[in-house]
Amino acid sequence: MKFGKKHLLGLLVLPGVFLANKSDQISSMGIPFVNNYSDTTGKYKDWKVTGGSRENIKYANLKQIDTSNVGKLEVAWVYHSEKNDNSRFGSIQCNPIIVNNVLYGVSPKLKLFAIDAATGKEKWNFDPADSADNKSWKRNSVNMNRGVAYWEEGVDKRIIYTVGPVAFAVNANTGKLVSSFGKDGGIDLRKGLGRDENKIFIAPTSPVMIYKNLFFLSGYVGEETPGYIRAFDIKTGQQKWVFHTIPHPGEPGYETWEDKTAYKRMGSTNSWSGFSMDEKRGILFAGTGNPTNDFYGGDRLGKGLYANCVLAIDAATGKLKWHFQTVHHDVWDMDISSPPILTTVTRNGKKIDAVVQTTKTGLIFVFDRVTGKPLFPITERKVLTDTPIPGEKLWPTQPFPVLPKPFARQILTENDLNTLVSDSSYQDIKRRFKTYRSQGIYTPPTREGTIIFPGYDGGGEWGGPAFDPESNILYVNANEMAWVLNLIENEAPKNAARTNLEAGAALYNKNCMVCHGPERLGAGDYPSIVGAGKKYNLNQFTELLSTGRRMMPGFNHLTKEEKTAIGSFILDLKSEQEKPYNGPSETITEKKPKPSFGSTGYNKFLTREGYPAISPPWGTLNAIDLNTGKYIWKIPLGEFEELKKKGIPATGRENYGGPVVTSGGLIFIGATADGKFRAINKKNGKILFETDLPAPGVATPAVYQVDGKQYVVIACGGSKWGGKSSDAYVAFALPGK
Repeated sequence: MKFGKKHLLGLLVLPGVFLANKSDQISSMGIPFVNNYSDTTGKYKDWKVTGGSRENIKYANLKQIDTSNVGKLEVAWVYHSEKNDNSRFGSIQCNPIIVNNVLYGVSPKLKLFAIDAATGKEKWNFDPADSADNKSWKRNSVNMNRGVAYWEEGVDKRIIYTVGPVAFAVNANTGKLVSSFGKDGGIDLRKGLGRDENKIFIAPTSPVMIYKNLFFLSGYVGEETPGYIRAFDIKTGQQKWVFHTIPHPGEPGYETWEDKTAYKRMGSTNSWSGFSMDEKRGILFAGTGNPTNDFYGGDRLGKGLYANCVLAIDAATGKLKWHFQTVHHDVWDMDISSPPILTTVTRNGKKIDAVVQTTKTGLIFVFDRVTGKPLFPITERKVLTDTPIPGEKLWPTQPFPVLPKPFARQILTENDLNTLVSDSSYQDIKRRFKTYRSQGIYTPPTREGTIIFPGYDGGGEWGGPAFDPESNILYVNANEMAWVLNLIENEAPKNAARTNLEAGAALYNKNCMVCHGPERLGAGDYPSIVGAGKKYNLNQFTELLSTGRRMMPGFNHLTKEEKTAIGSFILDLKSEQEKPYNGPSETITEKKPKPSFGSTGYNKFLTREGYPAISPPWGTLNAIDLNTGKYIWKIPLGEFEELKKKGIPATGRENYGGPVVTSGGLIFIGATADGKFRAINKKNGKILFETDLPAPGVATPAVYQVDGKQYVVIACGGSKWGGKSSDAYVAFALPGK
């Protein structure tokens, strides 16, 4: 690479965000840090709930580790949750909980464990594969879990956690199933959704929320499974209520769908990122994702409530109290990607209980918790609607808060392209950029290519923000990565699909191409499936299509014949491809159906060298005063070692998992692709401590104390970007007793 004057100038055009000298990376933006102290005495001293509390603010009122001694942190213990079996693991995204000096978490293969929180020594380990009835899930179901929940009543102490379509109740003391819960300790979540349970795929990845004797869940679902929010009795597992995120006839919001049969056939619209809970008022808060499918709305015209909404729900009854839709008729995959957080802010000298929602778009919405009234004005601004896609009808406006300003850039121009690379590489990305449409976050999708910026993973992502109740400062990490969306029409072959090969190709385009691409090469989290025939036979592959694996949902809505056709196509089984296709007639119809479109895959806009094609920063950490909506500081988060050696300051990197803030003046965060764990001064953004983890910690840390000693622990699963993988949980503490 060549770094002449032209390229270095690219480092200096982001004042207050990305500065040339490392000592100057911190920007106060001219706004002093003010401690608007709120009394937190006695609160937030434990970590019994994912996110630290039911408010999900990721705050620990512990100060043994502070800005003066954090540089002395050392590893207190390491727990290998899969016993170092040398497997290639999926990433661990679990934020563990600590109850009565016991830490509960989940391994990359979804085993539940309990360990001594001071030593990391295992107390027990529960493998769901050993459960009495495990036929309703398979070990290779979606390998992702972001946390568990604890409940107790007298001597009855339980951990509720989910694996695939099963919610288990496990005795917190022994690791054994609670036989009185559901059927022998588990409930089948495919039941109770009002759809054919044999065609449903559901695998909640975020922890349930508990309130009194109820727990609530929604979850990761298949394209034809509705993501309804449901309440269950924590003792028996009986379903108590359901909130239809796709309204049924007679329910408010039903009128926002032009197709009045949407409630019968549409999927998703799910609260996959989890919940927060106002226990005093009995209000459950949730954020939802978009409906099926992510990138084409011609089959679901209208605003489409309650997709992309912040919801306030009466926890006892499931009745909606208020809602706010953050994206109307979403065709950009801009799900609400993290739970709302519950805070108290000061406005005109008055304290107001608030709910705060960060988003993939980099926008922050702040509402009165009780009424849903915005605490900063929100304007409906006109956006582009000149879509070239048949059947699509984009919504003419979208909501934009006046404050806080976005914490991630929202438009990419030629002036924003990466100039840190060689001239030939720069010319390549400039040439490609000119073929794409890039006019801001709501640029209409196209066949030729639309820039999605902020990207599919944010802006803000599932780690969510941390909030400091001492100062009312919000801390949120952000990705700044451009992606390219190319639409392709899903259509049956021009001639009837008389063979498995013809049907398999059409079914692949409709169901699989969005993740694995037109050439089956995959991208990012989605692997290449070229040569899959060397790993799977047809029976194994069709079973995989039913159960799902890691990021892949199960496709239970497909018939046996359809799965066989896809298998013959992907596995390149010549003899099977030549057989007559005997599946559903809609797959082989010669009559051209109503137009429908899908994506060619999740493709990042990268340079030849693999760097983001945009100028830095590529990842940031932001501090925002929620009393005023003003930024306190912003720094790049993460770095490329090879660029650093060339004298280039920290560029920031992609990051997944959130921060934790403490009363000791610190922010703890892993998250970054460089595999570092950092402690940062919460007042000014200065990095005070950093160390290498066994693999990137794409999870949110937990902060707790045992016998007066403070610990911070993080799951280090890695593998989000390939490279290192691990089964380790690593805890840090100060040396000595």
